[in-house]
Amino acid sequence: MSEIRLNSILDNDFYKITMQNAVVKLFPSQTVKYEFINRGKHHFPEGFDAALKTIVDKMAELKLTKEEKKFLAKTCPYLNLPYLDFLEGYHYDPSEVEIVQTGNDLSVTVEGLWYRTILWEVPLLSLISELHYEMNHLERDSNDVVMSKTLEKADSLNKLGVNFAEFGTRRRHSYKVQNLVMEALTQKKESTFIGSSNVHFAMKYNVKPIGTHAHEWFMFHGAEFGFKMANELALEHWVDVYRGDLGVALSDTYTTDVFFQHFDKKFAKLFDGVRHDSGDPFEFADKTIAHYKRNGINPLFKYIIFSDNLNLEKVEEITNYCRGKIGVSFGIGTNLTNDVGLKPMNMVMKLIGVQALNKEWIPTVKLSDEHGKYTGDPKMIELAKEFLRIKD
Repeated sequence: MSEIRLNSILDNDFYKITMQNAVVKLFPSQTVKYEFINRGKHHFPEGFDAALKTIVDKMAELKLTKEEKKFLAKTCPYLNLPYLDFLEGYHYDPSEVEIVQTGNDLSVTVEGLWYRTILWEVPLLSLISELHYEMNHLERDSNDVVMSKTLEKADSLNKLGVNFAEFGTRRRHSYKVQNLVMEALTQKKESTFIGSSNVHFAMKYNVKPIGTHAHEWFMFHGAEFGFKMANELALEHWVDVYRGDLGVALSDTYTTDVFFQHFDKKFAKLFDGVRHDSGDPFEFADKTIAHYKRNGINPLFKYIIFSDNLNLEKVEEITNYCRGKIGVSFGIGTNLTNDVGLKPMNMVMKLIGVQALNKEWIPTVKLSDEHGKYTGDPKMIELAKEFLRIKD
């Protein structure tokens, strides 16, 4: 078996770094729990757990290098020096991760202080994906085919004239494939490719790291402060930390309709745009445009980042639909980093609980705009729907 490992502490999605910075500042004593969810019912071969544990144990050796710290300081001035000093001293603690295999089923949970455990999710998913293909002896397309496919996609997106970023770390086929994809995307100087969600590759290929916050930011606020206050407080706290930088708001943690009830004129003006991650993209565009117009804001001065299971056909349809109505940008994940002739894995890792002061666990929920993407304790999901008056 070839040696699979994480190559850098920055081999992670940028929104994990930006959220960690906010958590260090605002919630340094909160304890949380994450759980791996095998949506695709994938089978894991015998010995998978031991192999994954070996890789996870080696992650403790990773440290932020001087060059990486300089890159963050120069590229991301909103990450202030105290946080960068903290990150320089940070290391993964494998004791926070529990990996158990029962037959072909895999259980992975992470538990500990939120500011420490927040970085585990994306690397764990990417390592599970890479190890899955390797241990099942599944052969991918050649490097040349991966490069040519990516160049064709980039060419089509350039012709469409839409900005797009690479968002594919968590379900990539492998580090090598993501590296090939990034190499292909950065070949042409005249391109609408604007950056990567992966901080390591953004640094390696001298492009912008892209991301703001994830569902867990809102899910935490729901568990900590109540569902009614979750969206508003999550946005308010984000503004408190970033003062107008990183201004793309994720809209669907408790459904888009509920989000827009709290995304008032203040937030609509403060944030540059919103991100779509579930449900019908055309309905979402209509709702977003109408919301800006109701608040006296020209939608053409704002934009939507679409990031839900995109391929070229979807991107073209959305672009044509939104042209002349609102700005658009695209974050393309699996279709870039795992289009290698094999079936991509369908898996996530979600924040499932926040520990209260009395040490009891408060379950988190994510409702999203698709029922199939609901995650969390069933009783808590029903409670959230009742509180927020969400009807199926």
